[in-house]
Amino acid sequence: MLSKIASRLLLNFLLSVVVIFCLPWYDTLGIRLSMAPFSILGVAIAIFLGFRNNACYARFNEARHLWGTLLISHRSLTRGLKTVLTDRPRQIRQIIDLQIAWANALRVTLRQQPLSPVLATLPESVSTQLARYQNPCNGLLMLMAQWLAEQQRSGALSDIIYTRFEQHLTDLAGIQAGCERIANTPLPFAYSLILHRTVYTFCALLPFALVNDLLYMTPLISVFISYTFVALDALAEELEDPFGMEDNDLALTAMCTSLEIDLREMDEDDNKPARLRPDSHYRLS
Repeated sequence: MLSKIASRLLLNFLLSVVVIFCLPWYDTLGIRLSMAPFSILGVAIAIFLGFRNNACYARFNEARHLWGTLLISHRSLTRGLKTVLTDRPRQIRQIIDLQIAWANALRVTLRQQPLSPVLATLPESVSTQLARYQNPCNGLLMLMAQWLAEQQRSGALSDIIYTRFEQHLTDLAGIQAGCERIANTPLPFAYSLILHRTVYTFCALLPFALVNDLLYMTPLISVFISYTFVALDALAEELEDPFGMEDNDLALTAMCTSLEIDLREMDEDDNKPARLRPDSHYRLS
């Protein structure tokens, strides 16, 4: 977080330096801020920051669980189809392509990115059918459901096995709805705005309360205290939208790539992408 809040901490440091040089003039005003109100306000801000961080992490954690369940459902569906429809390799490859496209379509939809690169990997007939859907993920689920129904009508799947496979699609629909709920219902804006204003007002006034007692140590202590509050506030901002592209968001691209590799390997298909590696000590796309 330090690289993202460095400019704000620098402003706090410069303000603290200015307060030190203006101390003689500040004393002539007869105004002396003590640490008592800042201690009380600091505790209140810490409580509210903790509450907001917990709420944002709950969104992040739920999104993480949803995408973990997504991987399980796709792998289980493919494994079941491979063991039951042993004589229909071409048809299985079709639904594997649809599963991979669905995961990638959900990823770009949540990130509000163009959908055309995902649709370009599908046959033209499938892309044409998806063009009439405002929600392409829902359209892909419909195509997978129709594929399963065709296998059931042809006698390749019994009613019981068909129902079990259909349950995987129901699970995927629930995952999609859960992700859309997280993406489309952020925390109340007024609550976040009030906390932002309180934190930055607190950090801006803090040097005036510290300078009389700390003098030349004021910039160091003020920046350290400000770092704690501002970093927690910035971290909550990232966690509030777990599907974004920031460092602390979910690595959806890596998850989709890993899913494609797993499904291709289960289908004994060598046409699979390379596994993504972190571009630093922690970051995946």
